[in-house]
Amino acid sequence: MFGYVNANIRELSKPQRERYNAVYCGICREIHAGCGSLCRLGLSYDMTFLALLLMSLYEPEEASGPRACALHPIRPKRWVSSPAIAYAADVNVALAYYQSLDKVQDDGSLLGKAGSRIFGRPLPEIEQRLPRQCRGIREALAALGELERENCPDPDRCANLFGALLGEVLVYREDLWEPTLRQLGLYLGRFIYLADAMADYRRDAKKGSFNPLLAAHMEPDAARWDEILVLAMARATREFEKLPLVQDKAILDNILYSGVWCSLPGRKKEDGA
Repeated sequence: MFGYVNANIRELSKPQRERYNAVYCGICREIHAGCGSLCRLGLSYDMTFLALLLMSLYEPEEASGPRACALHPIRPKRWVSSPAIAYAADVNVALAYYQSLDKVQDDGSLLGKAGSRIFGRPLPEIEQRLPRQCRGIREALAALGELERENCPDPDRCANLFGALLGEVLVYREDLWEPTLRQLGLYLGRFIYLADAMADYRRDAKKGSFNPLLAAHMEPDAARWDEILVLAMARATREFEKLPLVQDKAILDNILYSGVWCSLPGRKKEDGA
Protein backbone atom coordinates (compact mmCIF):
# COMPACT_ATOMS: atom_id res chain seq x y z
CA MET A 1 0.00 0.00 0.00
CA PHE A 2 2.98 2.27 0.41
CA GLY A 3 5.12 3.62 -2.39
CA TYR A 4 3.28 6.90 -2.93
CA VAL A 5 5.14 9.25 -0.59
CA ASN A 6 8.29 9.65 -2.66
CA ALA A 7 10.28 12.59 -3.98
CA ASN A 8 10.11 13.88 -7.53
CA ILE A 9 13.84 13.27 -7.97
CA ARG A 10 14.16 15.28 -11.18
CA GLU A 11 13.00 18.43 -9.40
CA LEU A 12 15.53 18.14 -6.57
CA SER A 13 18.87 19.91 -6.73
CA LYS A 14 22.00 17.79 -6.58
CA PRO A 15 22.60 18.52 -2.85
CA GLN A 16 18.95 17.74 -2.13
CA ARG A 17 19.15 14.43 -4.00
CA GLU A 18 22.30 13.55 -2.07
CA ARG A 19 20.60 14.38 1.23
CA TYR A 20 17.47 12.41 0.32
CA ASN A 21 19.48 9.36 -0.68
CA ALA A 22 21.74 9.64 2.37
CA VAL A 23 18.72 9.49 4.69
CA TYR A 24 17.40 6.48 2.77
CA CYS A 25 20.80 4.78 3.11
CA GLY A 26 20.81 5.63 6.80
CA ILE A 27 17.48 3.85 7.30
CA CYS A 28 18.82 0.86 5.37
CA ARG A 29 21.91 0.73 7.62
CA GLU A 30 19.78 0.95 10.77
CA ILE A 31 17.55 -1.90 9.62
CA HIS A 32 20.59 -4.02 8.80
CA ALA A 33 22.24 -3.29 12.15
CA GLY A 34 19.15 -3.70 14.31
CA CYS A 35 17.03 -6.25 12.49
CA GLY A 36 19.26 -8.17 10.07
CA SER A 37 20.07 -7.98 6.40
CA LEU A 38 16.91 -9.69 5.12
CA CYS A 39 14.68 -7.10 6.76
CA ARG A 40 15.99 -4.59 4.26
CA LEU A 41 13.70 -6.31 1.74
CA GLY A 42 10.87 -4.24 3.23
CA LEU A 43 12.71 -0.93 2.90
CA SER A 44 10.50 1.84 1.52
CA TYR A 45 11.27 5.37 0.38
CA ASP A 46 8.13 6.43 2.26
CA MET A 47 10.14 6.11 5.46
CA THR A 48 12.60 8.69 4.11
CA PHE A 49 9.76 11.21 4.27
CA LEU A 50 9.06 10.19 7.87
CA ALA A 51 12.70 10.55 8.89
CA LEU A 52 13.14 13.90 7.12
CA LEU A 53 9.94 15.24 8.67
CA LEU A 54 10.97 14.30 12.20
CA MET A 55 14.56 15.51 11.75
CA SER A 56 13.31 18.84 10.45
CA LEU A 57 10.82 19.20 13.31
CA TYR A 58 13.02 18.05 16.22
CA GLU A 59 16.52 18.65 14.78
CA PRO A 60 18.25 15.74 16.58
CA GLU A 61 22.01 15.35 16.45
CA GLU A 62 23.18 13.62 13.28
CA ALA A 63 26.20 11.60 12.19
CA SER A 64 27.13 10.91 8.59
CA GLY A 65 29.80 9.49 6.34
CA PRO A 66 30.43 7.43 3.19
CA ARG A 67 30.59 3.66 3.33
CA ALA A 68 30.43 0.75 0.92
CA CYS A 69 27.95 -2.02 1.67
CA ALA A 70 26.77 -5.34 0.26
CA LEU A 71 24.32 -3.54 -2.02
CA HIS A 72 26.94 -0.99 -3.17
CA PRO A 73 30.30 -2.76 -2.73
CA ILE A 74 32.33 -0.66 -5.18
CA ARG A 75 31.19 2.91 -4.79
CA PRO A 76 30.64 4.06 -1.19
CA LYS A 77 27.29 5.71 -0.49
CA ARG A 78 26.83 8.57 1.97
CA TRP A 79 24.56 7.83 4.91
CA VAL A 80 23.04 9.83 7.76
CA SER A 81 22.29 8.52 11.23
CA SER A 82 20.05 10.04 13.91
CA PRO A 83 17.42 8.94 16.48
CA ALA A 84 14.71 9.87 13.96
CA ILE A 85 16.28 7.58 11.37
CA ALA A 86 16.45 4.74 13.90
CA TYR A 87 12.74 5.36 14.61
CA ALA A 88 11.89 5.27 10.90
CA ALA A 89 13.80 1.97 10.56
CA ASP A 90 11.79 0.39 13.38
CA VAL A 91 8.52 1.64 11.90
CA ASN A 92 9.50 0.31 8.47
CA VAL A 93 10.06 -3.21 9.80
CA ALA A 94 6.91 -3.16 11.94
CA LEU A 95 4.76 -2.07 9.01
CA ALA A 96 6.36 -4.67 6.75
CA TYR A 97 5.56 -7.38 9.30
CA TYR A 98 1.93 -6.45 9.87
CA GLN A 99 1.29 -5.98 6.15
CA SER A 100 2.83 -9.41 5.46
CA LEU A 101 0.61 -10.91 8.14
CA ASP A 102 -2.40 -9.18 6.59
CA LYS A 103 -1.61 -10.81 3.23
CA VAL A 104 -1.46 -14.23 4.88
CA GLN A 105 -4.81 -13.70 6.57
CA ASP A 106 -6.37 -12.43 3.32
CA ASP A 107 -5.42 -15.24 0.95
CA GLY A 108 -2.65 -17.36 2.46
CA SER A 109 -0.04 -15.55 0.37
CA LEU A 110 3.29 -17.40 0.24
CA LEU A 111 5.08 -14.07 -0.08
CA GLY A 112 3.22 -12.87 2.99
CA LYS A 113 4.24 -15.98 4.93
CA ALA A 114 7.89 -15.44 4.02
CA GLY A 115 7.66 -11.77 4.97
CA SER A 116 6.00 -12.49 8.31
CA ARG A 117 8.85 -14.86 9.21
CA ILE A 118 11.57 -12.43 8.14
CA PHE A 119 10.10 -9.30 9.72
CA GLY A 120 8.68 -11.17 12.70
CA ARG A 121 12.07 -12.06 14.18
CA PRO A 122 12.99 -8.53 15.38
CA LEU A 123 9.38 -7.54 16.06
CA PRO A 124 9.29 -8.27 19.85
CA GLU A 125 12.14 -5.80 20.42
CA ILE A 126 10.50 -3.19 18.19
CA GLU A 127 7.22 -3.60 20.07
CA GLN A 128 9.06 -2.96 23.32
CA ARG A 129 10.53 0.26 21.91
CA LEU A 130 7.32 1.39 20.17
CA PRO A 131 4.37 -0.14 22.06
CA ARG A 132 1.90 2.63 21.21
CA GLN A 133 2.74 2.70 17.53
CA CYS A 134 2.70 -1.08 17.11
CA ARG A 135 -0.60 -1.33 18.96
CA GLY A 136 -2.05 1.36 16.68
CA ILE A 137 -0.87 -0.45 13.55
CA ARG A 138 -2.30 -3.79 14.77
CA GLU A 139 -5.66 -2.35 15.75
CA ALA A 140 -6.10 -0.33 12.53
CA LEU A 141 -5.20 -3.27 10.29
CA ALA A 142 -7.47 -5.61 12.26
CA ALA A 143 -10.37 -3.18 11.88
CA LEU A 144 -9.59 -2.76 8.19
CA GLY A 145 -9.57 -6.53 7.77
CA GLU A 146 -13.02 -6.72 9.35
CA LEU A 147 -14.39 -4.08 6.98
CA GLU A 148 -12.90 -5.94 4.02
CA ARG A 149 -14.56 -9.19 5.09
CA GLU A 150 -17.86 -7.32 5.34
CA ASN A 151 -17.28 -5.85 1.85
CA CYS A 152 -17.76 -2.40 3.39
CA PRO A 153 -19.34 -0.02 0.84
CA ASP A 154 -18.00 3.12 2.59
CA PRO A 155 -14.51 4.08 1.32
CA ASP A 156 -14.27 6.84 3.95
CA ARG A 157 -14.44 4.35 6.84
CA CYS A 158 -11.59 2.33 5.37
CA ALA A 159 -9.50 5.38 4.48
CA ASN A 160 -9.98 6.88 7.94
CA LEU A 161 -8.68 3.71 9.59
CA PHE A 162 -5.55 3.77 7.49
CA GLY A 163 -5.22 7.47 8.26
CA ALA A 164 -5.43 6.72 11.98
CA LEU A 165 -2.65 4.15 11.54
CA LEU A 166 -0.38 6.64 9.82
CA GLY A 167 -1.23 9.32 12.37
CA GLU A 168 -0.04 7.00 15.14
CA VAL A 169 3.20 6.42 13.25
CA LEU A 170 3.88 10.12 12.64
CA VAL A 171 3.54 10.89 16.36
CA TYR A 172 7.17 10.44 17.39
CA ARG A 173 6.71 12.08 20.79
CA GLU A 174 3.54 12.85 22.72
CA ASP A 175 4.16 16.60 22.90
CA LEU A 176 2.68 19.84 21.58
CA TRP A 177 3.14 18.69 17.96
CA GLU A 178 1.14 15.51 18.48
CA PRO A 179 -2.27 16.86 17.33
CA THR A 180 -0.83 18.35 14.13
CA LEU A 181 1.22 15.26 13.27
CA ARG A 182 -1.77 13.04 13.95
CA GLN A 183 -3.95 15.10 11.62
CA LEU A 184 -1.24 15.16 8.97
CA GLY A 185 -1.06 11.38 9.20
CA LEU A 186 -4.84 11.08 8.99
CA TYR A 187 -5.13 12.99 5.72
CA LEU A 188 -1.94 11.62 4.21
CA GLY A 189 -3.10 8.12 5.10
CA ARG A 190 -6.45 8.80 3.45
CA PHE A 191 -4.63 9.90 0.31
CA ILE A 192 -2.47 6.75 0.28
CA TYR A 193 -5.38 4.38 0.88
CA LEU A 194 -7.66 5.94 -1.74
CA ALA A 195 -4.85 6.27 -4.29
CA ASP A 196 -4.05 2.60 -3.81
CA ALA A 197 -7.73 1.64 -4.19
CA MET A 198 -7.91 3.63 -7.42
CA ALA A 199 -4.71 2.08 -8.76
CA ASP A 200 -5.95 -1.46 -8.00
CA TYR A 201 -9.55 -0.93 -9.15
CA ARG A 202 -9.43 -2.87 -12.43
CA ARG A 203 -7.20 -5.63 -11.06
CA ASP A 204 -9.46 -6.12 -8.03
CA ALA A 205 -12.55 -6.12 -10.24
CA LYS A 206 -11.02 -8.84 -12.41
CA LYS A 207 -9.90 -10.96 -9.44
CA GLY A 208 -13.01 -10.37 -7.34
CA SER A 209 -10.90 -8.92 -4.53
CA PHE A 210 -12.17 -6.35 -2.05
CA ASN A 211 -11.84 -2.75 -3.11
CA PRO A 212 -13.76 -0.02 -1.26
CA LEU A 213 -14.53 1.81 -4.50
CA LEU A 214 -15.92 -1.36 -6.08
CA ALA A 215 -17.98 -2.05 -2.96
CA ALA A 216 -19.36 1.49 -3.18
CA HIS A 217 -20.15 1.00 -6.91
CA MET A 218 -17.96 3.97 -7.80
CA GLU A 219 -17.17 3.62 -11.48
CA PRO A 220 -13.75 4.78 -12.76
CA ASP A 221 -13.92 8.54 -13.20
CA ALA A 222 -10.53 10.27 -13.50
CA ALA A 223 -11.89 13.75 -12.81
CA ARG A 224 -13.86 12.69 -9.73
CA TRP A 225 -11.04 10.58 -8.37
CA ASP A 226 -8.52 13.38 -8.87
CA GLU A 227 -10.84 15.69 -6.95
CA ILE A 228 -10.98 13.23 -4.02
CA LEU A 229 -7.19 12.91 -3.92
CA VAL A 230 -6.62 16.67 -4.24
CA LEU A 231 -8.93 17.27 -1.27
CA ALA A 232 -7.13 14.69 0.88
CA MET A 233 -3.70 16.11 0.01
CA ALA A 234 -4.86 19.71 0.50
CA ARG A 235 -5.92 18.83 4.04
CA ALA A 236 -2.62 17.02 4.64
CA THR A 237 -0.52 19.97 3.45
CA ARG A 238 -2.63 22.37 5.54
CA GLU A 239 -1.49 20.48 8.65
CA PHE A 240 2.04 20.14 7.30
CA GLU A 241 2.38 23.90 6.93
CA LYS A 242 1.54 24.39 10.62
CA LEU A 243 4.83 22.74 11.61
CA PRO A 244 7.91 24.97 12.15
CA LEU A 245 10.10 23.19 9.58
CA VAL A 246 13.31 24.70 8.23
CA GLN A 247 15.87 21.94 7.72
CA ASP A 248 15.01 19.87 4.62
CA LYS A 249 11.76 21.83 4.13
CA ALA A 250 12.43 22.08 0.38
CA ILE A 251 12.73 18.29 0.08
CA LEU A 252 9.57 17.76 2.11
CA ASP A 253 7.75 20.30 -0.07
CA ASN A 254 8.93 18.42 -3.14
CA ILE A 255 7.49 15.16 -1.76
CA LEU A 256 4.07 16.47 -0.74
CA TYR A 257 3.47 18.98 -3.54
CA SER A 258 5.00 17.03 -6.43
CA GLY A 259 6.38 13.59 -5.61
CA VAL A 260 3.11 12.04 -4.39
CA TRP A 261 1.45 12.95 -7.68
CA CYS A 262 4.30 11.57 -9.76
CA SER A 263 3.94 8.27 -7.92
CA LEU A 264 0.36 7.76 -9.11
CA PRO A 265 -0.09 5.28 -11.99
CA GLY A 266 -0.13 7.00 -15.35
CA ARG A 267 1.79 10.05 -14.15
CA LYS A 268 5.19 10.88 -15.58
CA LYS A 269 7.93 11.18 -13.00
CA GLU A 270 8.74 14.73 -14.02
CA ASP A 271 5.10 15.86 -13.70
CA GLY A 272 3.78 17.59 -10.62
CA ALA A 273 0.19 18.14 -9.55
